[in-house]
Amino acid sequence: MIDNGTIFERKILIKRCFSYPKILEIGVHFDIPFFKNNDGIHRMNIDRSVYELATNLKDDQLQELFKKFDPWKWTQFRGIKYTFDNGQLVLRDSWKPFRIILEVFLKKHGEPAKEIVDIISRSKSGESEQSIKRQISIRHKRTDIFKLLEELSQKRLISQTYKGESIVEWGIPEENIPEVQSLLRGEAPLYPRGIVSEISSIEENKGKKIDDYLIAEKKKIDGMDIEFDTYLNDLLNNRLEETLEFGKNFSIQSFVDYLKNMFGEVLFFDSFLSITQQYGLADIPIRSETKKGNIGMKTGFNLALFGEPGTGKSYSTRDLILGTIDGSVPAHGLPGRNRYAAGMTPARFIRIGQVYHNKAWNFIVPEFNDWFRSEGMVEILKLAMERAEIRYELHREVVGPYRFSSYFSVNYNTQVFNQGYRATVKDPNFQAIEDRMICRLHRLTKNRFEEIAQSRLRMVLGESEFGETAQKIRDHLVLTHAIETQHSLVKNQFLAKPPMITRAMLETVRITREAILSNLPNEGVPFSARLEDRSIRFASALSLIEYFRAPEEFISISNEAQKYAAQFYIEEAEARSGVDLDVEEIMNNIDF
Repeated sequence: MIDNGTIFERKILIKRCFSYPKILEIGVHFDIPFFKNNDGIHRMNIDRSVYELATNLKDDQLQELFKKFDPWKWTQFRGIKYTFDNGQLVLRDSWKPFRIILEVFLKKHGEPAKEIVDIISRSKSGESEQSIKRQISIRHKRTDIFKLLEELSQKRLISQTYKGESIVEWGIPEENIPEVQSLLRGEAPLYPRGIVSEISSIEENKGKKIDDYLIAEKKKIDGMDIEFDTYLNDLLNNRLEETLEFGKNFSIQSFVDYLKNMFGEVLFFDSFLSITQQYGLADIPIRSETKKGNIGMKTGFNLALFGEPGTGKSYSTRDLILGTIDGSVPAHGLPGRNRYAAGMTPARFIRIGQVYHNKAWNFIVPEFNDWFRSEGMVEILKLAMERAEIRYELHREVVGPYRFSSYFSVNYNTQVFNQGYRATVKDPNFQAIEDRMICRLHRLTKNRFEEIAQSRLRMVLGESEFGETAQKIRDHLVLTHAIETQHSLVKNQFLAKPPMITRAMLETVRITREAILSNLPNEGVPFSARLEDRSIRFASALSLIEYFRAPEEFISISNEAQKYAAQFYIEEAEARSGVDLDVEEIMNNIDF
């Protein structure tokens, strides 16, 4: 019979080291009854799945799965019965030295140290110095908390759970919290005496370390986190009231008016999609008015701008989101949440994708065509866009499995005709990639050519002035993103509001669908039903613009959001079908 302490450690260990799809695969591999059911119920509950593994596996099977199923190698676990470090699972205690060092520390610094450790041990997400100051007893208010935190960190008794420009949060690993609290209460150790000598250990893989490219990418991620935190902290300290006031008056229509004024009636929609995708990167669940719950979709989406060179694709993605080097176009996108992938090879993307686990960031790929020159990339990208498990075998290594949780914003050069386009990728499965993205086709019409020419002329003459509005929109985007993702700097000040699909939105989708299908010349439908999924995600992401205008605890998808989602649906159906649809006439027949 496995004791509760062992089950407790195993649950944390398995959940920390493996992705959810891998957990399901492990259950099937070891022939555990719970994972045999075909009804899919176990897929709805990761905690139950982890519990079944923790209670059914023997230690030798646990060692086998860690050798066979490629755990996350940069994680660490220091328990009473299990240790995972440097990619190796060892059946031995790593708590004893931890406890001895902690006992010495507490004896040296007395009651203030005990209280600080107790505060940290009771926090699930970590505690900052400022937070500890608010909670600590009055008699210990003059304690140098920072000095004690530094010493605890140096002794590896606590670790950073969050680091921003002006705030650091500290936490104790979950597996050590029961023993820490036991020590604080003056109780005997929970671990059985002599356990180290009774458990056989396996030979450690000496010299093995995380690959250099993963270390480099993790450093880049840390830098991008600092970039976001610095911007947010500056906003909160210097422009918060101004941003809140702007948010109360900022609407989808005023956003559209700003873009039309800058880019014209045709070009604006590309920038509209691009910045809306930035709002969608909050990646929050979409709720349903009818079901009173989540619908299994989130606001994040992949964006592809298709068309011939010179049609303004790069301007609408790279330049507008990141800003230009000379400062002529200010950055409108999220700071530190866009990974510019110019020059990146597909093989490198597959490798570094591992460290973006649980991060909803955006990969900007300006030369998407080049990625498909490598064999097998269509299937890999399809899995990435589905957020499914990726595993890829290269010549000398196997990458993954891991779950990619970020998104793409790409430019893709195609051969465009009067109606529709022809993909230059020869892989017959390339349509699967298109089906998983919002695709905006760039035809170089007379109107587009004229707007591009006029825009560039205004830029040369210095007549394009983004003004203060660009900064205000970016501040609004950053604050909304921080609130919806419950960033530590704002999580206690603002409520995260999910977008809600209303019956009116569903009716708009139905009417739009029927109008499109009635205009197709034959029974065949040259695009998939995922197009409706994309229009709903787009409308939901767009609705986040109205966060500060929504009085309820959710954001209903407004008539304006419905209108532009319908326009997107019609225009993309037109591009994919090659049929000339009268967008304006169809839109006029829909009652928004």
